[in-house]
Formats: sequence, C-alpha cells, structure tokens
Amino acid sequence: MSDILRRHRVAALLGAALIVSPLVVSFAQSASNTVATTQTPVAGKAAPNGSFAPIVAADKPAVVTVTTVMKAQPADSDDASPLDGSSPFDDYFRQFFGDQGMPGPKAPPQQQAQRAEALGSGFIVGADGTIVTNNHVIDGATSIKVTLDDGTELPAKLIARDTKNDLAVLKIKSDKSLPIVKWGDSDKLMPGDQVLAFGNPFGIGTTVTSGIVSARGRDLNSGPFDDFIQIDAPINHGNSGGPLVDVSGNVVGINTAIYSPNGGSVGVGFAIPSDQAQKVVAKLMKGGSIQYGYLGVQIQPVTPDVASAIGLDRASGALVSEVNDGSPAATAGIETGDVITSFAGQDIKDPKDLSRAVADVSPGIKETLDVWRKGKSMEISVDIGRNGDDVKTASASGDSGQPSAEQGLRASAMGLGLVDISPEVREAMNLAANQRGALVERVNPDKAAAASGIEPGDIIVAVDQASVRNARQATQAIAQAGKSGRKSVLLLVERGDAQIFVAVPFANG
Repeated sequence: MSDILRRHRVAALLGAALIVSPLVVSFAQSASNTVATTQTPVAGKAAPNGSFAPIVAADKPAVVTVTTVMKAQPADSDDASPLDGSSPFDDYFRQFFGDQGMPGPKAPPQQQAQRAEALGSGFIVGADGTIVTNNHVIDGATSIKVTLDDGTELPAKLIARDTKNDLAVLKIKSDKSLPIVKWGDSDKLMPGDQVLAFGNPFGIGTTVTSGIVSARGRDLNSGPFDDFIQIDAPINHGNSGGPLVDVSGNVVGINTAIYSPNGGSVGVGFAIPSDQAQKVVAKLMKGGSIQYGYLGVQIQPVTPDVASAIGLDRASGALVSEVNDGSPAATAGIETGDVITSFAGQDIKDPKDLSRAVADVSPGIKETLDVWRKGKSMEISVDIGRNGDDVKTASASGDSGQPSAEQGLRASAMGLGLVDISPEVREAMNLAANQRGALVERVNPDKAAAASGIEPGDIIVAVDQASVRNARQATQAIAQAGKSGRKSVLLLVERGDAQIFVAVPFANG
C-alpha cells in the first residue's frame, strides 16, 4: 500500500468516529428509550459465568453521553425535512417515528443555520464529577452537556485537554453521589483477551458490545503517541470517549476511532491504552497544559538497503532526513544523515520510538543520544526544547558542472538521468536562488531507481551523506559508492517541501 493511499485511509478512519450530524443527535434524543441498552455476548466469546451482566450492571451507571454545541455554517437545504425521502437516515426515521405515529425531530431552519450538535461518550473517574472523554468529542464546542445513565442532564466544564493524546477532562456538579469506574492495567492485555466497549452509538442510548483484543501497538499516523489497542467489539459514531473494560470491569482503554469503508462498524476499532491515558488524565485534572519535548528533526525508518548503504550492521534506528534551522537538534550538532540509535538510554528501533521518547521529556531537560555518522558511533548531548508545529526546510549551496559520460555510467545503470538545475528549471519549479543539487530529469521504469521510489523532478542533494551541488558531483559520488563494494547507495532527495532518504541498490541495476 502506498503512503499516499495509507494516509487517505487513516484520515477516513479517524473522521468516521469524530462527529455525529445534528440529524443523528436529534434521532438519539427522541428514540433512546426504544432501544435495548445491552447486547448479548457474541457466540464463541464466552463471558465469565456465562454472562457479562454483572460487569455491565457495575460499570454502565458511570458511562455518560457528551453532547456539544458548536458554530456551524448554514446548510444548503435548511428547509428539508428528515422524512422527506432525501435523508440518508430516512429508513431509521420511518422505522422509529413513522410506524409509531411519532413526529420526527426538526429544528427550525434559523436554528439549523446557527448551530450544530455533536455527540460522543465519556466515563466518570471521580466522585467529584470528573469525566474523561476524547478531545475530538469536545473540540470546537461552545457549550458541553453531559447526560448521565439515569437521564439527568448537567452542564459540563472543560478542565483541560491534550490534542496529541486526544484526551479531555470535563467536570460536572451533581447533588447526588456519582458512580465511578476504576482504571485497569492495559499493559497486561494480550491479543485474544475479552473486552467490553461502552458508549452511545448513533445516540440510541448507552450500549455495551463485547469482543476481543485483536492487536496491540497500532499506529494510525495521527500523532506521536499512537499505540492503539485494536478491538473487534463493535463501536460506531458516538462511541468516541467511552470506556473499554476488561473482564474485571476496569477501564483498559478509551474508544477513539474506527476503520469504516461504509460509515458503520466492520469490526475494526481502536482504543487509547489506559496506562497511557491515565498518566495524561492525572496531569489534566490539575487544570494545566502538558508540555512535550521537541528535538527538531525530520526522520524516517532505516531499511535494510539504507543500513547497507551507510555501513550499519542492522536496520534499526531513526534516520535524520532534515534538521530544522534553529532547533535544539541543530544547536546540538545533529546532522542530516545521522541515524539516532538511542535516546536517554533507550534503544531506538524506529522513528516512532524516537518521537515518543522525545515527546515524553519535559522542555529544558538535557538528554544524551547516540548517533551513527559516516561509519562511526558518537554521543551527543541536546537540550530538549518545547514542541512546536513549524517545520523549516534546509538548503544546500555550491557551484555547477556537468558529469562526464564515464562518470554517468553508474547512475545510468541505476536508471537515473541527472542534469544541473538550469535557470529555466529554477523558475519553472519555483526553486530558491541558492538551491543546489542534481535534478532527476528521467527515470527508467525498469531500473532500480524507479523501484526505490525516485521520481522525475526530484532533486538529489546528497549521496551517501555527502552534499552534492550539481549533476557531476552526484554521478561521481554514485560511481564511487559503487566501487566501494556496498550493495546500495543512499540518496538524499528533495521533493517539494520535504527531504527523504532513498536507498537504491546497485544489484538491481
């Protein structure tokens, strides 16, 4: 699967569980009493003593519905009725309203244009009214309302939230004692363990579904802390923020996302592990923001070809493809082409390991990391900065020159046609005046360069971690790498606003 396709699928997955249309929320408020709130355990997934009823009875009172109001743009068809045949939920409305002689809910057109409602779930963790939910459930809300399991509606105050972990803490005030659920230990969960998912899918009322842990450590590319529990217990729109509990009734996860090609559950859901969430929630309960560490590098995996090209004995670590100007990494002397193999005494197996390790460090702390640079291991101390979203690109400088025919043989064998960056190309590609490197003019689709992902229009700015200023230098460096006996050559490529390393094997040429 290509990276582009993967990103599109993940975006669809996350969006599928984030928001419920006003139509569905209205339907939920009117019809929640007509739908059963528990579900019989799925055949083949035996519950303790043959029933999950004791767990449901204990935990369900602490599960809440979170309804938010937010600003919305006027719809194109504000006057449309939910029963006019044009609604995608028309069959639902006819079943629950038309057949029973109940009028379908419909907000005045003016009201529809002024606000929208979204629905999610949450759970009470403190008798003082502290509630945990997903950040995306309350993101952009102008007001928040919590509905308890007994139907009591209470206004909620946002205490704090953390976008990177997608968590939020709310607070309600109640005159009566509030039930709570206890945190469990998600680290003990294993694929195959039974779990129950609570929430308010589609607004029909608090519901519980059963299933198993399908996998651990899922990365959805949504943030530096992606470590999701994958479950097959059905969760749908509105389940976000609800608790995932084990067979002891303790919270081991927070239902957050689904993968859904059709808008409904297909048995692929994801939950934030409780061990990760509990630490964040403890900080958020104090009402403060969470500061994350920042290094300032763009990184990518070390593939076997990359490891071979740089003389690393194993495909492990995080390869630095770019160092942001003025960042802690730049100040510490980290360079493009370095492979970070450990951070703060922790082995780094892949880029995600480094992202999590750095983010967990408080800004201002000095840490030590090990890097592999040009065939040698070295230690670097760095002052961790505060996380920021701005990313600056690096640039190279130098002169120009064309390769000789002999020098170009190795690059040609790999399927690369390289030329200098001419003034015409610089203008057409909107390149900076000091942009240097070798422009990939053509790529033979049957050669190694194409198979490795090199594309026409790419600019090669370094070969085997040494900067190149023009096509001649690039082809010379490629030829030299071929004579060294290594199986592949490592190219640093600029493509648009990004830099990536690409290892191209010689054997396939």
